[in-house]
Amino acid sequence: MRGADQQQGALFSVVSLEDRVPADHPLRVMRALVDGALGELAPRFDAMYARIGRPSVPPEQLLRALLLQILYTVRSERLLMEQLDYNLLFRWFVGLAIDDAVWVPTTFTKNRDRLLAGDVATAFFAAVVGEARRRDLLSDEHFRVDGTLLEAWASQKSFRPKDESDAPPPEAPDDASGARNPTVNFHGQRRSNGTHASTTDPDARLARKGHGKEAKLSYAGHVLMDNRHGLAVGTCVTHASGTAECDAALALVAALPPRARGRTLGADKGYDVRRLTDGLRAAGVTPHVAQHTTKRRSSIDGRTTRHAGYAESQRRRKLIEEGFGWGKTVGLLRKLRHRGLATVDWVFTFTHAAYNLVRIRTLLRVGIAGPLPLGATA
Repeated sequence: MRGADQQQGALFSVVSLEDRVPADHPLRVMRALVDGALGELAPRFDAMYARIGRPSVPPEQLLRALLLQILYTVRSERLLMEQLDYNLLFRWFVGLAIDDAVWVPTTFTKNRDRLLAGDVATAFFAAVVGEARRRDLLSDEHFRVDGTLLEAWASQKSFRPKDESDAPPPEAPDDASGARNPTVNFHGQRRSNGTHASTTDPDARLARKGHGKEAKLSYAGHVLMDNRHGLAVGTCVTHASGTAECDAALALVAALPPRARGRTLGADKGYDVRRLTDGLRAAGVTPHVAQHTTKRRSSIDGRTTRHAGYAESQRRRKLIEEGFGWGKTVGLLRKLRHRGLATVDWVFTFTHAAYNLVRIRTLLRVGIAGPLPLGATA
């Protein structure tokens, strides 16, 4: 019998959002993990908001919405609000009922800026790492570190001389529409971070990935990752400079919980410098960095490379690229959408907290991690 194409919708619905989401949906496990991490941040949220006045958007819902934006690669807050308006899965995860009004995009952005001004991303990242540690997913011995360039939200045309008095004025727009996109011909000019700066994002630096590659305005993002299951345990963003990787590696290792001996750190040959290896040894960490084979003598020798643990560190250190790849293909880090070192650092840390949640959810699914807390839904 052919079904009737009825266009009239039902006046009421007796099915809850909880029933709409499948029991085995991946976001169910992640929602339990996120709620556990947000519960630890409740005292911090209480200190950020006034006790009187008009209620704002709940910070827990803000962070859940930002997680969805990263997990589903929603490229703008306006599109995110559009998804929240009709996507029942998004409403369930954020904590909105079917009849709840969705926030105006500008209201959501202004409330989000309150979280950007606070150190919420670092606290949330630490809470997620704590969830992994309670499930015995982290190793306290073996780590790896690496950095990646993050393309800044600034045009090459904004990279202007710091002393504009000697610079020629830009040419007029090609059309008569008044478009504010002047033609700038900088070919053949010597441009460096010492003499030029971006007028759009002064914290961005001109950098390139290697010889023969084009230079772009960028930041340097650094991650310290655990060797056992590939979970990030430390992150930071610095100016893109020649010494950023070594300085960030030493700072990330110094932030680890103290340990008497037996800790190793794997890295590629860009970290094979005497200043880094000496600093790691002074901190009680064995440097398992890839050796330079040309141009200069390596800072480590056979006393380190002869052990089987060195070969294992070199094999596992490449797995950190999976986190960078996920952040740039899924987590909206291929082209930054924020400006300023502090804000980019916030977004980078929060994105890797989302990456950790994805990894923990996968480990829970295959049975490697311990059980969820009592009352949580897997």
